[in-house]
Amino acid sequence: MVNPPLVRKLYIVYLGERKHEDPNHATASHHDLLTSILGSYKHGFSGLAAMLTESQAALLAGSKILQSNMGRIWPESKSFNDDGYGPIPSRWKGICEVGAAFDTNNCSRKIIGARYYTAGISERNLKNDFLSPRDANGHGTFTASTAAGSIVENVSFHGLGAGVARGGAPRARLAIYKAVWGTGRGRGAGNSATVLKAIDDAIHDGVDILSLSLTVDEESFGSLHAVAKGITVVYSAGNQGPMPQTLSNTAPWVITVAASTIDRSFPTVITLGDHQSFVGQSIFYSSTKDHPKSKFKPLAYGDSCTENSLNGTNLAGTIVLCVAALVSPTSLFSVALSNVLKAGGEGLIFAQYTTNFLVTTQGCEGIPCVLVDFETANQIFNYIDSASDPMVSVELTRNVVGKEVLSPKVAAFSSRGPAILFPGLLKPDIAAPGVSILAARRNSYMFGSGTSAACPHVSGVVALLKSLHPEWSHAAIRSALVTTASITNGFGMPIQAEGLPRKIADPFDYGGGHIDPNKAADPGLIYDINPKDYYKFFNCTLAPFQICGSELEPLYYLNLPSIAIPNLKDTVTIWRTVTNVGKVDAIYEAVLQPPPGVHMLAEPSTLEFNAENKMRTFKVTFTSIHKVQGDYMFGSLTWWDGFHSVRIPIAIRVVIEDFYADTA
Repeated sequence: MVNPPLVRKLYIVYLGERKHEDPNHATASHHDLLTSILGSYKHGFSGLAAMLTESQAALLAGSKILQSNMGRIWPESKSFNDDGYGPIPSRWKGICEVGAAFDTNNCSRKIIGARYYTAGISERNLKNDFLSPRDANGHGTFTASTAAGSIVENVSFHGLGAGVARGGAPRARLAIYKAVWGTGRGRGAGNSATVLKAIDDAIHDGVDILSLSLTVDEESFGSLHAVAKGITVVYSAGNQGPMPQTLSNTAPWVITVAASTIDRSFPTVITLGDHQSFVGQSIFYSSTKDHPKSKFKPLAYGDSCTENSLNGTNLAGTIVLCVAALVSPTSLFSVALSNVLKAGGEGLIFAQYTTNFLVTTQGCEGIPCVLVDFETANQIFNYIDSASDPMVSVELTRNVVGKEVLSPKVAAFSSRGPAILFPGLLKPDIAAPGVSILAARRNSYMFGSGTSAACPHVSGVVALLKSLHPEWSHAAIRSALVTTASITNGFGMPIQAEGLPRKIADPFDYGGGHIDPNKAADPGLIYDINPKDYYKFFNCTLAPFQICGSELEPLYYLNLPSIAIPNLKDTVTIWRTVTNVGKVDAIYEAVLQPPPGVHMLAEPSTLEFNAENKMRTFKVTFTSIHKVQGDYMFGSLTWWDGFHSVRIPIAIRVVIEDFYADTA
């Protein structure tokens, strides 16, 4: 019998927090353990990445391949101009790693460090990319300019979104860690080994913030050690919404960011042959100054515009109405566009449950691709069905900014809670702008959408908060963001969440709410956490050998700026401690909004602070009053001193039986 060949796969070996100060000692011990090492982590934690056979890996923790987005850079972009910057801080320990189309001249006083990681990346994903920190995809450049891009005047995309481009913290410096590869638009391929190595190097180099626009839960111990070193870690929530339980990056020590819309829209007028007019959204522009007045063209119905639905139809010169199924429309649009153009069509009207996700219209340069809702699509279909010769004209897109736009709203694509792995956590933490964001891509500027665009908005605000309050911990910064977030839109009404159907947003959509940077700078009170509390949770749940000194308490006992109880059967009491960072002498009163069906009591209901007493502990008791197996219900607890409103979101699910099926 012939034995099958041994197949080697990539595994992560986690050896715990580094116990010695000499990082070379860590590397030597790793070499003693394994010889097939791709990379070694020696600064924030002890571990390695290795190519092992299945049998060799049986004693070790495994790693899965991930699809993600992570930092790369196009350094020539104006958004990374270093004019006016002083010398690089002496505490910086990073390097400028050279490679294909990238040398030391590409680093500057703005981009002060750059590294790249190829361990375990397939040849297919390295192909056509730069073997260097340079960005062949555009995603890393986009997110870096959003977080910390320098101020650039007179920026637009073919006249749309015109104005001044700047990152959230335009004077912050950037370090680039390219751990994700591939040239596909908006996506890349990487693995947890490259991400972990990047985080380990970032800890060594001396970064203050890790902005990670990617989705991976497997590197959680890397981000934990970064937080323990005083680094704030910000992650995107993922783009798998609007269905519940689609969140990524839900560890309790990271800031998880949802995406919201902004007060800008791109209305595009559609006029039918019977003079009915409708408004959709598009990025339809002219490459010439003298664009002729919109002409009427034939209009046809293509159903979902798949190959089967078009069935070889000749659509020469026609604009086609396509209707997406009730699923995420991103991939459906690109398929519909390709099929329509292949059949000779000159544009399409695409119906989906949100008209805000304009990133789907990429590939429509210079041709009309208009997003409409299902109600509008139904009226257009009725016209097509009744007209003997249906016609349509599409005007160029306009740019509308301000109070005319209902915003913010939680984006339809933004992943939603509750967290599957950790239901005792309320995630996401915060929502930030992530729809139709204009940011740098190579030497130009383009619109992009996604929680990858929202994440660097929060990272930029974190940079400003760290500059304003250098003594604040990572937990204090997250607390300031969450407790001051807004839950109302520009009209003072509750923020909506796009989806099927659209609804009033709740904490599983946006966490504490929509980010408010000005209020976050002066939160009044903060909920702080000692990183040792995170380690206790990690060692009992995520560590390979799960070493616990005693039974782990529920996650809702962590001093988080939120409360989530997934299994309230009778009564649960939770303790929280707040620290006064506002006026020295202050009195705060509790304002309770109990979840429906739950009685809620805060004791004491008044907190007094002075020079000697900057911290106060209180307890909140929740009692189920409706003995009915239910879904999550939401409420809040706010501490109010007449000026500061320190609000934490609450999510509670009453559970009567652990195993329950509704057979009604």
